[in-house]
Order: sequence, then structure tokens, then C-alpha cells
Amino acid sequence: MNRLYYGDNLTVLREAIASQSVDLVYLDPPFKSNQDYNVLFATHDGAKAAAQIQAFEDTWEWNEESARTCQEVIEGGGDVADAMLAFKALLGDSDMMAYLAMMAPRLVELRRVLKATGSLYLHCDPTASHYLKLLMDSVFGAERFVSEIIWKRYGAHGNSKNYGAVHDVILFYTKSGQFTFNRHFQPYEQRYLEQRFRFRDSDGRRWAEQNLNNPARRPNLTYAFTARNGVTYQPPANGWKFTLERMTELDTAGRLHYPQRRTGRLRLKNYLDEMPGVPISDVWTDITTIGGTSPERLGYPTQKPEGLLERIVNASSNDGDIVLDPFCGCGTTIAAAQTLKRRWIGIDITYLAINLIRQRLRDRYGPEIDQMYEVIGQPTTVQDAAALAAEKPYQFQWWAASLVGGRLAEQKKGADRGIDGRLFFHDEGPKGKTKQIVLSVKAGHVKPEFVRELRGVLEREEAAIGVLLTLHPPTPAMRKEATHGGFYQSPWGSSHPRLQILTVGELLEGKRIDYPAGQQTNRTFRRARRHAEVEHSRLLPEL
Repeated sequence: MNRLYYGDNLTVLREAIASQSVDLVYLDPPFKSNQDYNVLFATHDGAKAAAQIQAFEDTWEWNEESARTCQEVIEGGGDVADAMLAFKALLGDSDMMAYLAMMAPRLVELRRVLKATGSLYLHCDPTASHYLKLLMDSVFGAERFVSEIIWKRYGAHGNSKNYGAVHDVILFYTKSGQFTFNRHFQPYEQRYLEQRFRFRDSDGRRWAEQNLNNPARRPNLTYAFTARNGVTYQPPANGWKFTLERMTELDTAGRLHYPQRRTGRLRLKNYLDEMPGVPISDVWTDITTIGGTSPERLGYPTQKPEGLLERIVNASSNDGDIVLDPFCGCGTTIAAAQTLKRRWIGIDITYLAINLIRQRLRDRYGPEIDQMYEVIGQPTTVQDAAALAAEKPYQFQWWAASLVGGRLAEQKKGADRGIDGRLFFHDEGPKGKTKQIVLSVKAGHVKPEFVRELRGVLEREEAAIGVLLTLHPPTPAMRKEATHGGFYQSPWGSSHPRLQILTVGELLEGKRIDYPAGQQTNRTFRRARRHAEVEHSRLLPEL
């Protein structure tokens, strides 16, 4: 069974993932890529409380939590502790040090869960890649480093004061010297084809000539060869590349090209249709990032293209293997693993990610995909929800909104103006006007004023429906106040209360917002492509 965990990946790894149970790990940990990089080296007094990690925000900073984590790693001893001491002497109490302190124990756990034949790909920004490589050397051993992959994610990125930053770094390590690696190839460039495969047989097959010289001197292969054309060819200085028997087989099969002059050299025919292509190197320029009009685009800021993850999954795992992503974000690794018939484990600390992944899988495979994985770590009772609200109120809002298919409102600093989330829908066909449902989430004690405030928001935003999601049951006065909101009339003639109240208990029992139902009415999240559409797009270049 595939698994999707909500929670801190360090805790999940330690408590839920068995040693030597995973074949491939890919991780793209959050980084302050949206800020000026020199901020990462700003020092702090070490007394600041750890901030709540929120959606779309990288919050690695030097504070009490990172200082404590760093000390625990150092006290653990070994190569990792030595590396952290060296980093501490170099970086001090900086945000970069905090980043490395948070990564160190996670990398240790990821190595533990890998099988002996397993591999790990760490996707990182060039600003931190050199530190992470040293840290990875201390965790896996420098001898387990395989490749530093350069992914050119942008075609151009101009900067008037330095070279445009257009690439990411992916560090490829293995747990042992015996690891899974499936070699893959890219098509030849047209220019290379025209220059190299410039010959054709009478049937039109293209071929390139290759010399038959042995690279090292081999006296046993130094023989005169009489070809089918009756000409005897003298061996090269180091001898032929093949034995006499093999040369005869190649000649009989028409695989030898005779020179026009008797003194010329025999050549081997390499047919284009038998060549696999160019082996994929450690510089990837053929997988571009996701643009604004890409059918893959889901609106997640750090979303990676599926082609990138499919290349990694194809290369370092086989059918049925287990792929783990401990920072799974919007679920590109999971989507790639599912497409390629791998089992998968995803972990993320935000309900935003959990909700996006579930919606992405449903859009791709339909609702039946829900039976193929389990979500672990989300509240299943009112008591669980109350504990989440007390510990992580922001995540409680995400979770409550996710239960009704909504998303949190995009808020700037300051008041939320009474809106905690939104849900969008169409009830006039896919090309009709988009309608919205505004959500207000309350974890504390509730009162009628909340309903009146929501009614004001409903009118101000010109929304179709307003919904109050509450942890505690509403009072009779609240229910009565909600009836004053009237009804929304859909073009289909159905009526739906404009002010609705749903409790967490009701949501857990399956009750949902009363709004116009129909095929694909919910337009809150950008839809992922159906599996059939994706498979069709893979065939297009071959048609």
C-alpha cells in the first residue's frame, strides 16, 4: 500500500519507515530561494523561538530549535559530527548553519531506510550545493558519490551584474557499490545525424562508418582478411577489432564497407536504426521548467516537471520498487512513481501539500485511486482536530479547508478581512463565470457575531455562498442567524443556503458544503491531466 504522511519528516522517518526498506529517495528540501542569498549568512542571537513552517515559505533560520538539533548531531559523534563542527567554525550562528543542522539528521535517517542497492538524489540550489555535498560525503562516504547532475531549468535568465543563474544541482549518491542503474539514451541531434550518418544502403537505411582498428596491439588479431569482393585487406598496425570468424560473419551480413581503392581500409557499418542514441550525461538541458501555459502547471511555486522525476525514477529503480520523497510538496515524485508502476511514500509538513497531492491523483486517475494509498497523520476524530488546532492553528485551517475541497486565502500581512479560505466552482458549464465560496475557519468558542461577519464578507466579496467551519458545535442563535442569508439559485434551478455552518464532527462524518453539484464543478485547484492524456502526449513525438 502506498503511503502519504502528514508531519515532520524526521519524526516520520524515525517512527514509521523501516531500515533498508526503500529503493530510491528523491528530495528537494525547501530553501530561501526567494530571498537575497546573503541573508542566509546573517547571524542571530539564538534565542528566537522556532517559527511555524507555513505553505510556500522556507523558514530555515538559526534559533533555539536549530541550535538544539545541531548540538544533538555533534554529540552523536562520527563523521557527521566532525562535518558539523567544521561548518560551525566556518559559518557560525547563521541561517546556512541552521539549514545544514536541519538537513543532517534527516540525511542520516534517509541513508538508514535505503536498501543496500538504493540511491538518493538531493536536489539543491547552487548556493548551498557545496555545503550539502560535504555533508553528504560525511553521511554516505565520499566513495558513494556518483554524479553531480546539472539541470538547466531556464533557457535564459539575464542579470546585468553577473552571469544568469539558469541551473540547479542534483547530487546523486548510493548506499553501496552495488546499486540499481538503468542506462537511458537521448535522440541524436539533427546536425550530428547529418554529419555522422551520411551514408545510405540501397534500401534507404542510414549508417555511419566506423574503423576496425584495435585500440591496443593484439598480435593474435593481426591477420590478412579476404573479403567477399575477393580483395585481401592487410591488418591495421594493432590488429583487427574482431576475430577472423566474427569478421567473416560481418562480411556475410553485409556489414562491411569496402574502400574504393584496394589500398584503402575496411570500415564497419553502424546502422542508425540499431543505435540507442546518446547516453544521458550529467548535464540535462532537455527538460525545461514548467511555464505559465504548461499543461502540468498546478500553481505550486517550486513544482518540478514530471519529466525530471521520471528520468530519475527510471534510472535508479525498477517496477514495484519503493520510491520515497520526504519533502513531497505538490507530489511530482509521487505522480512519476505512480505512472511508472513504482510503490511510493510521500511526507510533507503542510496540509496544503497533502491536499494538492490527493487532488492531483484524483484528477489523474479518478476517485478510485483513493483505494490505492493511505493518508497517515491527519486527524480522524474531533479530539485529534482539537489537538492540531491547539498545536498548529495554521495547519488546522489548511486541514479543515481541505476537507471541503477548498484552499486557504492568499493573504498579505495584516488582517485576513474575514476570509480564511476559498472554493471556486462553475455551474454554467466550463466556460461560464467562476463563482466562489468563502470559508471562515474557527477553532475556538463560537458566537452569532461570526455568522454576521461572514454575511458581511459574503456581500462584500459578491460570493455565491459563505461557509463557517467550526471545531465546536454552533449555538441555536448561530443557526438562526444563518437562515437570514437566503438562498443561492443555480442556473439549473437548485437552491442552496448562502450561509452554512459545518462542524469538524460533521466533516469527519462525510457531510459537505451544499452547492451546485455536477461534473467538474469544483475549480479550486488547477486540474492535473488525466492519465490517458499524459500517455497520449508521450506518443506524440513518435507519430
